[in-house]
Amino acid sequence: MLYSLRGTLIHREPGLAVIECSGVGYACRTTFATGAALGAVGDEVRVFTVMQVREDAVELFGFADRQELACFNLLTGVSGVGPKAALSILSDLEPARFLLTVAAGDSKTLTKTKGIGAKIAQRIVLELKDKVAKQQPQLAEEAGFAAVAAAPADGAMAEALSALMVLGYTQGEVAPVLAGLPDGLSSSELIKQTLRAMGGNK
Repeated sequence: MLYSLRGTLIHREPGLAVIECSGVGYACRTTFATGAALGAVGDEVRVFTVMQVREDAVELFGFADRQELACFNLLTGVSGVGPKAALSILSDLEPARFLLTVAAGDSKTLTKTKGIGAKIAQRIVLELKDKVAKQQPQLAEEAGFAAVAAAPADGAMAEALSALMVLGYTQGEVAPVLAGLPDGLSSSELIKQTLRAMGGNK
């Protein structure tokens, strides 16, 4: 089982990176975020990998960090969710946002990803919601990111959630509100809009 690759990036296109290690080029399917994070062709890079072997193909999937790797494994463990769908979801939602979406039971946000219908989105939430809640400490430790209810983490969404919980709100109160806010907002703007939506501070 290949856990990671370190070598020279020799080719990159949307959804694909080829990394040469000891003269062998490994084609890795990637999310858009990982593709953007790898840098320029010719750079030395490292990706965490998952290999899937089927009767008709052997595919390698690469991730710039263990955050995406952990979320990819969660998604592909859901009945009916293949690697292509998992990559599409993680191309649209960064790991912290994905976990927050699942924890909030917000299947509607998942349907914004091309190819993800309402039934699959609902199944993802149904199968992963309890798992995410139970595994948050383990995921945070092993994957190197703060799960939905953990202390401050990388990413505006996780920082905003942590700050709101310090103010006395519960995860159940703020998660649905945060999940419905636009992508790209700063943590301070997320906090401000959440407090406004909930009627102020505690």
